[in-house]
Amino acid sequence: MTRLPVVAALAGVAAALAAAPADVAQTFRSVPGAAPGFRPASFAQDRGSPLDAPFTVFEATVVDLRTALEQRRTTSREIVLQYLARIATYEDKLHAAITVNPRALAVAGERDRERLQGRLRGPLHGIPIALKDNIHTTDLPTTGGALAFEGLVPPYEATLTTNLRAAGAIIIAKTNMTELANWVAGAPAPMPANYNSLNGQGYNPYDPRKDPREATFDGRPALGTGGSSSGAGTAASFWAANVGTETSGSILSPANQNMLVGIKPTLGRVSRYGVIPITADQDTAGPMAKSVRDAALLLGVLEGRAPDPHDPATTRCTPPPNHDYTAFLDAGGLKGARIGIPRAYYYDPVASPGAGASKGNLIGGLDGPERQAMDEAIAALKQAGAVIVDPADVPSVTAPDARDSFLAWSVCSGAGSARGSDADCSIVFKYGMKRDFNAWLQSLGTAAPLHSLTELRRWNTEHARAGTLKYGQSNLDISDEMDIERDRARYEADRAKDIRLAAAEGIDAIMQSGRLDAILFPGASGAAIAAKPGYPTVMVPFALVPNAPVPPFPQGFDARPAPFGVSFTGMACSEPRLIEIAYAFEQATRRRVPPPATP
Repeated sequence: MTRLPVVAALAGVAAALAAAPADVAQTFRSVPGAAPGFRPASFAQDRGSPLDAPFTVFEATVVDLRTALEQRRTTSREIVLQYLARIATYEDKLHAAITVNPRALAVAGERDRERLQGRLRGPLHGIPIALKDNIHTTDLPTTGGALAFEGLVPPYEATLTTNLRAAGAIIIAKTNMTELANWVAGAPAPMPANYNSLNGQGYNPYDPRKDPREATFDGRPALGTGGSSSGAGTAASFWAANVGTETSGSILSPANQNMLVGIKPTLGRVSRYGVIPITADQDTAGPMAKSVRDAALLLGVLEGRAPDPHDPATTRCTPPPNHDYTAFLDAGGLKGARIGIPRAYYYDPVASPGAGASKGNLIGGLDGPERQAMDEAIAALKQAGAVIVDPADVPSVTAPDARDSFLAWSVCSGAGSARGSDADCSIVFKYGMKRDFNAWLQSLGTAAPLHSLTELRRWNTEHARAGTLKYGQSNLDISDEMDIERDRARYEADRAKDIRLAAAEGIDAIMQSGRLDAILFPGASGAAIAAKPGYPTVMVPFALVPNAPVPPFPQGFDARPAPFGVSFTGMACSEPRLIEIAYAFEQATRRRVPPPATP
């Protein structure tokens, strides 16, 4: 396990600061927090604050940065310097980055020169963005957090990376992630979220301490960071926004846990070309940011100007005019919107499929603080003019027969789901990983350090002393036992059942019968059901709730509150309406609060 890429990239920060002109040095006196009396540009415009106040990146949105650049209140180089200073100050506490771009300052200088010449590449010109480290970049390593891929620089760039650069973005860093998007170790020792053998454990800026409980005292965080895409660096103002990937929850969960807006797009909105896969059936990339406006802006850039010939799924949805999702930012967008409340399981406990309704067989539901937060969210929706359809229970969730129950149909994961023990779960993930991961390795050509999933498992075993098997590799094991030809029929049957339970008898059924515009899920609880058919969801920050795990933290450990958001889910290609609803809700509530300036 090593953190050398980050350390090396930050080694020149002090020298850069020493060489900075006086105005930049003055700017840095506001880092890491805001200067007294200062507010970001958007706030300054709203409240009439002087526009010549020192600019700070702390809590600045993409729109704030764009405004400050347009008003010549700062430069991209100064913005990057401030972000690098924050990374240098807090990275050892958060482990939010696997690699920091050593050329970020030089690229920022190029964007500044282009701006002075009147040449703006696009809506992200000179804005620093971070990418999850399973997204290809040809000027930085792409490792997936795996020690076996340390230093791997792919021979081709991800389409979404190309789209970001075309829009003027500065790729400032690659974010920490759960190793290979959390398809390495399931039961008996599941890998904690945001851990990988290359960079170690990532932490949450809302409480960046280790879990002190004896049974889980292995370095994992006291406050979870969410799924495999890190949102910690965006929340801590290490960069303006970040791009994550999701197979089942890894955009929505970290957005929820780090009080960010996350958009998990319809599968195909954003090209998957150049992204290390789990399964093409569910993988997608998407934005995480501090506001709905920022996330909508980023989604349009990620989508690109045309379908990607490398990814046929990119023809699935018709893009909005000019690929501009900000056109749907309507503060009145909730008036008349029909929002469904899926009470069963997601809000209220239900009987476990196939079991009686006794108290011991109940699953799901919300605890007191989370229930209160959702009650407040529903009240806010009503106040903003939404029509609440309550209950709007998902048929496959309330189905009495376990054969038709979404809750009884889990993903095959861990050693207990090996061949011969996987009759009652979906093999889509473990089959897809064998099929798509091997194809990805082949796409690397001579740059590939390994050539198959089998070789990766062998390499991990041979390098166990270096930390590759801290939690084992049970998910890789059960994937590698798949036979792509012999198991195809079983895979196709399981994939069909996934779609039936999640879409036809799931989201589609309730949205059509209730004539809904969106389904309101607490936190990221709806991620799994939306992920199977590749449906979109928008997460919006809303509350802070107690972090009270079971078993509890030891006496005297003062756990800080956990972020808790609400998510709006729709059917395929409904991002425009979901963004409209999410923006109207955000503007009506404005509940996001930043993490401590010194986490």
